[in-house]
Amino acid sequence: MDIKRRHWKAAVAPLALVLLAMTGCESTPGAAAEPPKAAPSTPAARSVARVCAKPAPGPDKAPAGAVTVDPKVVGDLAAKTKSSPPNTTFWLRPGRHRLDPDRFAQVIPKKGDRYLGAPGAVLDGRKKNQYAFGGTAPDVTVRHLTVQHFVAPRDEGVVNHDSADGWVIEHATIQYNSGAGLMAGARQQVRANCLRENGQYGMNAYKSGGPLRGLVVEDNEIVGNNTGDWERRQKGCGCTGGVKFWAVDRADIRGNWVHDNRGTGLWADTNNNDFRIENNVFEANDGAALIYEISYNAVIRNNTIRRNNWVEGRKAAERGDTFPFATVYLSESGGEPRVRARTDRIEVYRNVLEDNWSGITLWENADRFCNSPANTSSGDCTLLVKGTDRCADPAIAKAPLYDDCRWKTQRVDIHHNRFTLDKSVVKCTAKCGLMAVLANYGTYPDWSPYQGERVAEAITTGQHNRWHDNVYVGPWKFVAHDPSRVLDFGQWQGTPYRQDKGSTLDPRGGG
Repeated sequence: MDIKRRHWKAAVAPLALVLLAMTGCESTPGAAAEPPKAAPSTPAARSVARVCAKPAPGPDKAPAGAVTVDPKVVGDLAAKTKSSPPNTTFWLRPGRHRLDPDRFAQVIPKKGDRYLGAPGAVLDGRKKNQYAFGGTAPDVTVRHLTVQHFVAPRDEGVVNHDSADGWVIEHATIQYNSGAGLMAGARQQVRANCLRENGQYGMNAYKSGGPLRGLVVEDNEIVGNNTGDWERRQKGCGCTGGVKFWAVDRADIRGNWVHDNRGTGLWADTNNNDFRIENNVFEANDGAALIYEISYNAVIRNNTIRRNNWVEGRKAAERGDTFPFATVYLSESGGEPRVRARTDRIEVYRNVLEDNWSGITLWENADRFCNSPANTSSGDCTLLVKGTDRCADPAIAKAPLYDDCRWKTQRVDIHHNRFTLDKSVVKCTAKCGLMAVLANYGTYPDWSPYQGERVAEAITTGQHNRWHDNVYVGPWKFVAHDPSRVLDFGQWQGTPYRQDKGSTLDPRGGG
C-alpha cells in the first residue's frame, strides 16, 4: 500500500494529496449539505484542543470493583489481565509500569476490559517492547494513561495493534513511540488524546480485509508525528502523516488540533468514503494539511487552516517543480452517487485558509487507474468494479468500464471559503498562492484508453468541479488543465473555465 509521490511529468502516477471532510448534520444520499449564506469574512475564532499541555487527570482512587495494578511489579498489568475475566476494570497506580522485557510482551485484553490510569500512570515500553495493547477482543477502553517508548515496526501500531473493533481511547497521551501510536478498528472512538511525536503516524487507521467502518476522531491534539522522517528514508513511500486512513467507510473527524507534523496533517488514501472533517485547526504542518486520495464522497467544512506546507512547498519550488502543491489536495477523488454515503459529492465550504503555501488542488493522473502499472495502490480497484482483471484491453475502452475503472476527481464543490495570502509572511515566490484543477497528458500504459488530453479536459470542464462564492485576499493565481496554464482571476472566471462565479479577489490585501 505504499504510495509514491511524483510530480505531474512522471510516468508513474503521483500521489494524491487531498482533503477530507465532515459535516455536523445528517444529509441524505443525493443531497448537498445546506450552503451557508456568505463566506466567512474573518479567520474563524476557533479554540484548539490543547490536550498535550493540559491532559485531563484520571481517577486518584481505584473505582469500586477495579483491579489495582502495581508499577513496582514488572509485568503486573499483563499478568492480571490474563488472570481476570472479561469486562474487568484495571486501575493503574501512579508511576512507571513495565512489561516483561521480551520484545513481544504485551497486554492482551478480554472483551469489555477497561484500563484507567491514575494521575502520573505511565506504561513505558523502555524501547524494548513493540506493542502495548494487542489482540482481537472488542469494546476495550483505555483512559487517562500515558503510553510511551514502544518500538512498533513500520506500518504497525502500539495501542490496539491488531485493529480490534469498538475500542475507546480517551484522555490518553500516546507519545515517543516508533511506528504508529495506535491502530484503529471499526467503530473506534478516539477522543481528547495527545498523539505526540510518534515515529510514523499518530494513528494508522487500517484494518486487514477492510473496510473499516464508523470511526470517530474528536478533540485530539495530533502533533509532531513522523519523527522517523520516513519520506527521506524511503523516498516516495507515502507512509507518513499525523493520521493515515486506508479504506475507512464513514469517519467523523472534528475538533482536532493537527499541527507541526513532519509531513501531511491528515491523509486519507485508497478507497475511503463518507468522511466529514469539521471544526478542526490545521496549523504549521510541513506538508499538506489534508490529502484525500483515490477516495469518495466527503464534506470539509468550518476548518481553520493556516501556515501549512511551507517546508514541502518551498522544497518543490527550489528544485524547479511547477506542480501546484496544495494545502488541501484532492487527488483522483470525487463524489460518486453509486457509493452509499451521507453526501454524493465532495463539498468544501466555510473554511478559512490563511498564509498557506497554496490553496486547493484538484488533480487527476491520467495514467493511474485500476489495473494500470502506474497505479501505486496496485492491488486495489475502484469501488465500482470487482476485480482488477476486468479493467483490461479491450473492455476498458467502452462503457461502463471506461468510466468505472478510473478514480475520478468529479463533483467537487468549493464555495463560501476565505483564502488569504501574504507573501511577506510565507516568504514565497510566484510559485505559491495557486488554486488548481488539472491533469497530466496520458501516456501509459500503451493500451490505456486515457491517453492524450482526455482526462485533463474532463477534469477541467466535464466533471462538474466548480468554485463559487469564495473570498480571495492576496495575489492569487489559478491553474487550469495543466501546469503551464497559469491564469489571472479574470481568465479563471471567463470562458472556457467559468470558475468562481460570485467570488471576489482583492489582490493587494494580502501583501
